[in-house]
Amino acid sequence: MRKTKNNLRPFILILMGFFLIGKSLFAQIDAGNLEFDTDANKRGSAAAAMLGIGIGARAEALGGAFVAIADDPSALYWNPAGIVQLNSLSVLVTKANWLVETDFSALDFVIPINSMNSAIGLHLAILDYGDNPVRTVFRPEGTGETYSASDFVVGLYWAMSITDRVSVSLGLKYFQETIWHVKGSALAADLSILFQTPWKGLKLGGTISNLGPEFGLAGRDLTNVEDVDGRKPIYFNNDNVPINIATETYPLPLLFRFGIAYKWELNESNSITIASNLNHPSNNVESVDAGLEARIFNSFFLRGGYQSMFTDYSANGLTLGAGINYKILDVMSIIVDYSWSDWGVLNSVHRISIGISAY
Repeated sequence: MRKTKNNLRPFILILMGFFLIGKSLFAQIDAGNLEFDTDANKRGSAAAAMLGIGIGARAEALGGAFVAIADDPSALYWNPAGIVQLNSLSVLVTKANWLVETDFSALDFVIPINSMNSAIGLHLAILDYGDNPVRTVFRPEGTGETYSASDFVVGLYWAMSITDRVSVSLGLKYFQETIWHVKGSALAADLSILFQTPWKGLKLGGTISNLGPEFGLAGRDLTNVEDVDGRKPIYFNNDNVPINIATETYPLPLLFRFGIAYKWELNESNSITIASNLNHPSNNVESVDAGLEARIFNSFFLRGGYQSMFTDYSANGLTLGAGINYKILDVMSIIVDYSWSDWGVLNSVHRISIGISAY
């Protein structure tokens, strides 16, 4: 009993500090002190929306309720503290047909350092908007040119087990958005914690994602020549003054998440896992995600979930998926996962992930 209490003490202290940080970051005005009420919310009030796209077909099939599970390379997005659960080199490639005919791809790579009870992870992701025709006021059908646009993020993460039950992680990532000759970039940090409770199969997790400065765009497409005072017809003054159009800057999508998961072992080859997330974003309303996974003969997986529950409106909702784990000569394991997500009027999103883990 004494050992369990000693294991709990550091987690309680860290969790208290974690929640105090989250509370200060998300401090809000007391509605009771306002002279009027409003239906306004924070939707769409941040930049870098690409940072909110979930990684991994398995996690998305669970409705994104993966913060307290976090036991594959996609944990680098959901809860990097979970990568200490990986005992061998692991890589995960994710491909998705994202909304409005855009393409999303991600690569997650984890290197465990067992001698130090820690692990290092590399996360890469890109959202490609494809090529689009250049249109002007005088040539609305196109000039014959095309332009491209994309979002890109690369992150480096370090996670460490501070007790046999508690692990923490710190990550730094670089985000860049490019639209033809205009681009912007920002550095951000992620903090996370994972706790395997004394109750067998029950885990808790918490993350703070995208801590960083405001984001803006700059580039040659924002320069022009103008008659700045509009007096050329009257005073015949210079109507070709070089100007640089300044864009507004917007905050990154700060996100605080708390997760809980329970794995019920039916026997050595079969289990059922249920999980849920509580999400508190800076650019949207609070929501809850939930998911369920059935492991069959240690090789087949069936999953289902629901995203953004208990909100006044949500574009996404039901998620479904399946997976297979195939072992090759006791040398490596290949995992293939698929997920389908309902996005209502935006149609559905299909994801496929392929993971390789060495023994």
